[in-house]
Amino acid sequence: MKKVCTTCMHRCILEEGQIGRCGARKNQQGDIICGNYGWVTSMALDSVEKKPLRRFMAGNMVLSVGSFGCNLSCPFCQNHEISMTAEEKGKQNAVYVSPQELCRRAEELKIRGNIGVAYTYNEPLAGWEYVRDTAKLVHEAGMKNIVVTNGSFMEEVLAEIGPYVDAMNIDLKGFSKEYYRKLGGDLETVKRFIAAAAGRCHVELTTLIVPGENDAPDEMRELAGWIASLSRKIPLHVTRFFPRRKMSDRAPTKVEDVYRLAEIAEKYLEYVYTGNC
Repeated sequence: MKKVCTTCMHRCILEEGQIGRCGARKNQQGDIICGNYGWVTSMALDSVEKKPLRRFMAGNMVLSVGSFGCNLSCPFCQNHEISMTAEEKGKQNAVYVSPQELCRRAEELKIRGNIGVAYTYNEPLAGWEYVRDTAKLVHEAGMKNIVVTNGSFMEEVLAEIGPYVDAMNIDLKGFSKEYYRKLGGDLETVKRFIAAAAGRCHVELTTLIVPGENDAPDEMRELAGWIASLSRKIPLHVTRFFPRRKMSDRAPTKVEDVYRLAEIAEKYLEYVYTGNC
């Protein structure tokens, strides 16, 4: 029978066995399940600053893991090989790692400066059940959890993972409804998620500046002003675009444009960082 997935704003109506547009969730015998649960496509020990997080345990390392699937379709995605892959193909290039095993690996890496687990690379909240189950164990082991997400999810998802997440970096890809529609998303959903997350854990935001798309000074004023309405202390990472995927014909963002937009944001926010420059 048909079932509605309520994880994100798309609310996919799925027939038995059908996979949602995220490529990770499916209808199995009348239940919406996480089809990428435990299937890891990428794993590396990264610096916390690479997430990017600058005001949360900087100078440490974190075990970073990713699966497959994403509920957006950004034409510039640098990880599209895994984020734009659905279950059947995604599992071909993945290994199964249970929450218990991932927690054990994280603990073993303490001697190399590891503070916990970061759920990243693809869109981790497309498989929020795995994040929740693993993060709970990581917390019980006295370690930290970091989520790197596009924030395009319902607050119910945040309620499930929230008790176990210490920090998030959330993409705020722009500040116009039209731009978010191009990416297959919804600005208001992201704003609600950010506002709710900021009340639960440490939050930093990232805006990738794409030439001709979200690089208008007025848009940055609106974006930074809205963040400041939540808190002037929320860090914003203003980062430089490089040609990727369907935008490989575009030129990289001019460095001076990134700095110019960061200067605008600094009028509203206490912590503004530039990236990829």
